[in-house]
Amino acid sequence: MYLKSRKNMLLAYSRLALIIACLVNFGAGHCMELIDLEPSGPVARDIDELFWTTVALMSLVLIPVLAMTGWFAWKYRAGNGRAPYAPAWDRSFWLECLVWFVPGLIITVLAGMTWIFTHRLDPYQPLPSDKPPLEIQVVALDWKWLFIYPQQNIAAVNELYFPVGRPLHFKITSATVMNSFFIPRLGGQIYAMAGMQTQLHLIADKPGHYFGENTQFSGRGFPYQHFLAMATGKQDFNAWVEQAKRSPQHLDRDSLDELAQPSIRHPVSYYGSVTPSLFEHVIAAFKTAKSNALPSSDNRYGARPNVR
Repeated sequence: MYLKSRKNMLLAYSRLALIIACLVNFGAGHCMELIDLEPSGPVARDIDELFWTTVALMSLVLIPVLAMTGWFAWKYRAGNGRAPYAPAWDRSFWLECLVWFVPGLIITVLAGMTWIFTHRLDPYQPLPSDKPPLEIQVVALDWKWLFIYPQQNIAAVNELYFPVGRPLHFKITSATVMNSFFIPRLGGQIYAMAGMQTQLHLIADKPGHYFGENTQFSGRGFPYQHFLAMATGKQDFNAWVEQAKRSPQHLDRDSLDELAQPSIRHPVSYYGSVTPSLFEHVIAAFKTAKSNALPSSDNRYGARPNVR
C-alpha cells in the first residue's frame, strides 16, 4: 500500500513539473512580446500602472491559494498517517471572514480603479499638449494597414511615421471585416469596423520604432498584418513626408479598390497624393451596402462592396 501511494505521489509530482515546464516555455516564447509592454507615452504608462497594480492586488489572493494548495496536498497525502482526521469539522468563523473579506476588499478597490482609469483613458479624449494634433486616418485592409495623412495629402501602407512629442489623432475604420488597431508601447487598442469610425488619441514622448499590429483575427493573413510605427524628430518626419510626396502613385477610388484586394506581406509603399474625403467615402460605401453583400476576408462568404 505504501509503495502504491508513493508511486501515485511521484506521478502527481511529475505531472506538476510538466505543467510548470510548459508554463516556463510559454513565458519564454512570449518574452519579446512582454518587452513591447514597456510604455513610451502617457497613455501607455497609465495602462501599465493599472496593469501592475491589478497584478499586485490579485497576487494577494493567488499566492496564498497556490501555496496552501501545495501545503494541503503534502500534509494530507495518503502516506502521512500523522495528519489530523476531523470528519465532524464543517466551519470556522475567522476562516470565513478571511475568505470573504479579502477578495471583497480587492474587488472593491479594483472596481474603483477601473472606473477612474476608464474615464482617464477615454480614447476619444484629446491629450493635453501645446502642439496641434497630427491627424491620421487609418483604414484596415486585407491584410495590411493604410495610413492617410490629410494635412500632408499623402498616404502610406504598413508604415506609420510621426514626430515625437506631438499628439496623434487617429480616425479608424475598416474596408473589410473587423480589425483591431494596436500599438502596445503607446497605448490601448481600438476596433476598426466597416461603415463606422472610431477614434484614438496617442502621443510618443520617446523616439523609437514601435511594433503595431492587428489583434483581431481576420483571416488567413492575420499573423502578418502588422506595421512599424516610427516616432522621430520633426526634421526626420518632414523628410519622410517629402519622400512620400515624391511617389508617383495617387490614391483614389480606383487605386484603393486595387489596394483593398487581399494580399499577405504587402510591402511598404507610399502615395504622393490622395483624393480628398477618401476616408469618409470608405465609411459611406459600407453604410449603403446591402446586408447580403457584407465584406469578408474570404470571398467564399460573399461579395465585397466596391469602395468606389
